[in-house]
Amino acid sequence: MAKVFCIANQKGGVGKTTTALNLATGLVMQNRKVLFIDLDPQGNGTMGAGIDKLHLTASVYDLLIGRASFYDVVKKSKAGFDVLPANRDLAGAEIELVNINNRDVRLREAIAPVLSSYDYVLIDCPPSLSMITMNAFCMAQSVIVPMQCEYFALEGLTDLVTSIRRIHTTKNKTLRNIFLLRVMFDPRVTLQQQVSQQLEQHFGEKVFKTVIPRNVRLAEAPSYGEPGIMYDRNSKGAKAYMNCVVELLSRVEE
Repeated sequence: MAKVFCIANQKGGVGKTTTALNLATGLVMQNRKVLFIDLDPQGNGTMGAGIDKLHLTASVYDLLIGRASFYDVVKKSKAGFDVLPANRDLAGAEIELVNINNRDVRLREAIAPVLSSYDYVLIDCPPSLSMITMNAFCMAQSVIVPMQCEYFALEGLTDLVTSIRRIHTTKNKTLRNIFLLRVMFDPRVTLQQQVSQQLEQHFGEKVFKTVIPRNVRLAEAPSYGEPGIMYDRNSKGAKAYMNCVVELLSRVEE
């Protein structure tokens, strides 16, 4: 059965999509079968996978509301992983799901028949604890939280961890693991070093040893419809994400 990860943070602009895309690519390079689910109405993950969000015949929105099947929606990315793409239509799902039974497990029910076809499922969540994000949490076994080493990030992390624990208790007993990934890290900034040390002290093994540096090549890659690992495999950012993939595999497969 597939291992399902949410890539989540209630704060925007912290590298969730970049992390999800590069982990998906790195896992494919490690010969794993991967499904990438874009649950952000902005559709940045869809575009970053090389899929045109403006010309979709069906999206993850149609899957959630029961208007399309998995096979109607799924696409293949440039990197070789499968994608359930998103566009602006997904924003409307918040309203339409209100009147649907079991609205917080719609994604889990839609994906259940095909889970055995994949080794990993990575869900790119929107920057809010919405009904869409709730669907991701109700399906996942683990959450990866990309975060910058800044003071306000610590406050947001506390709220997110509380929400995840509440969902584990009331909605999804299989949601057990939280992993923290330090991204956009600049070792020259003293505050970032201090926050990084605080994370290690308070969260211990939950913090990835791999640190993702601030890297221009990672930022450039989406404009070419490619994850950073494909765009420039020799860049510092790409190498860091590959190291993160190796660390992830050692954590969950041993």
